[in-house]
Formats: sequence, C-alpha cells, structure tokens
Amino acid sequence: MARVGLYPGSFDPPTNGHLDMLRAALAVVDRLVVAIGVHPGKTPLFSFDERVALIRELADQIEGGAGRIEVMSFDGLTIDAARDCGASVMIRGLRDGTDLDYEMQLAGMNDGMAADIQTVFLPATSATRHITATLVRQIAKMGGDVSAFVPAAVARKLTQKFSS
Repeated sequence: MARVGLYPGSFDPPTNGHLDMLRAALAVVDRLVVAIGVHPGKTPLFSFDERVALIRELADQIEGGAGRIEVMSFDGLTIDAARDCGASVMIRGLRDGTDLDYEMQLAGMNDGMAADIQTVFLPATSATRHITATLVRQIAKMGGDVSAFVPAAVARKLTQKFSS
C-alpha cells in the first residue's frame, strides 16, 4: 500500500524552502498531498488557484514529482484534511528551535485526535532555513529582489502583483 503524506501550509507564496520540503517529503512518502489552508477571514496575496498553479509548476521541477504530488484545499483542522486524503503521515518543516517548540505542540494535539497519523519533522536545508513567505511578501512589496528566496516563476508572479 502506498504511503500518503500531507504537507499543509498557506504557500503564499511558495518559496525555495517549500521546494526543498517537497523534495525531502518525496523521499519519505509515495504520494504527497500539498494542502493549502484557506481561511475566509484572511486575504492571501495569491488566490488559491494561483498557488495551486505555482505548486504544480514546482512539482514539475522535481524529478518524479509531477506524478506524485497533488494539491488540495482545506479550511478546517489539518488532521481532518489528512484523514480526508488518506494520509498516514503529516509532513512538517522545521527551520529552528522556535519551529520545533510550536510543531511539537501541534504534533501532540494531532496525536490526541488521530494517533494513526504520524507527524514527520523534516529539517530545512541551511540554504533555505532563513526563508519565510511573510518576509518574501514584505520584500517584494517594497520592491526588493526576492529571486534568491523563491523559484523563478514565483519571482515573476510577485513582480507582476506589485507592479500593477
């Protein structure tokens, strides 16, 4: 039976850190579902459809990724999204100790709700550890060059967003 993993997040925008996590996750699972959180009270920079298109483009950049990465939306509990797609593993990226503290709390709560779904922590690479989507958005909004932090397609889309 194929091992299905869920990689949840906002991906607004997808960054080089997300790309590294996709690669690392595919070494752990057979099929990866990228779950984009959609919250009615928040207005993301990129629409859900734009984020899906960007993630699919990233999947195409990963050897063997295009056929193994799917994208879905969710607006409730992440653990419910994992159940909905048949995931037995939840993938969580860690940049630093602060992430670890928070993610351990989440993993404990998720374990209490669904002990059959394991949380797997994957460390960020040293090249991407400092990247956050929030900082990328702020830099792009202020006219800065984000090409070192995001894939080329995302950099182009950010330039389009903020030049209009």
